[in-house]
Amino acid sequence: MNWHAIAAIYRFEMARTFRTLMQSIVSPVLSTSLYFIVFGAAIGSRIDQVEGVSYGAFIVPGLIMLTVLTQSTTNAAFGIYFPKFIGTVYELLSAPISFFEIVLGYVGAAATKALMIGLIILLTAHFFVDLTIQHPVWMMTFLVLTCISFALFGFIIGIWAQNFEQLQLVPLLVITPLVFLGGSFYSISMLPPMWQTITLFNPVVYLISGFRWAFFGIADVSLGWSILAIAVFMTTCLATIGWIFRTGYRLRS
Repeated sequence: MNWHAIAAIYRFEMARTFRTLMQSIVSPVLSTSLYFIVFGAAIGSRIDQVEGVSYGAFIVPGLIMLTVLTQSTTNAAFGIYFPKFIGTVYELLSAPISFFEIVLGYVGAAATKALMIGLIILLTAHFFVDLTIQHPVWMMTFLVLTCISFALFGFIIGIWAQNFEQLQLVPLLVITPLVFLGGSFYSISMLPPMWQTITLFNPVVYLISGFRWAFFGIADVSLGWSILAIAVFMTTCLATIGWIFRTGYRLRS
C-alpha cells in the first residue's frame, strides 16, 4: 500500500476545502440553518409532534442527511473531474499507484469533508431544538457509512461527467428530490397507503430511517433493511469503480 501517495491526494483535496472555506463549510451550514428556521420554527409551531418527537427535532436527521448526501457526492465528483478537465489525470494514472489507492485518497477526503459538515450541523441543531441521541454509536456508524457510500457514488459521477453541467446534474436533479421525498421532513406513515408503498422504492428512505432510529429509536423501516441498503449501495459503487479502472471508461479516451 502506497500510503505516501494516498496521503498526498488526501492532503491536496483537504487543502482545497480550507482554501474555499466559505463555499465548502460555511455555506452548507448556513443553508441548513435556514431550513431549521423555516421548517422548525415556522412549520414546527403548527405541528406539535411526529411519532412522539417534536417536529423541530424530528427533521434534524433528515436535514443532516440532505446536506451529507449532496456534499459527499459533489466533493468526490469535483475532486476526480477536475484532474480530467485539466489533463493531469494521465499523470495520476501513470504514477506507481493502484486504482484502490487513488479511490482511497479522493473518496477519503470527500467523506471527511461531508462528515465534518454533518457534525457541524449536528452541533448547530442544538441551538434550535432540544436534541438527545439514543444510540450515538449507531448514529456515527450510519453517518460515516453514508459519507463513504455517496463519496464513492460521486467519484463515479466525476468520471462519467463530460462537462460541469453533467457534474451537477445528479446531485441537483436526482439526490436532492429523493431526499425530500424520502421522509426527511415527515414520516412516511403519514402518507396514504398507496404512496407509502411507492415511497419504499426510494433507496434514500432506508438511509434516513436508519439514521433517525439512531436518534429517537423510531423508524419507518426496520434497522436491518437500512443496513442492507447501505451495504448493497456501497458494494455496487465499489464494483462499478473497479470496472471503470479495468476498462478505462472515460479515463483513457
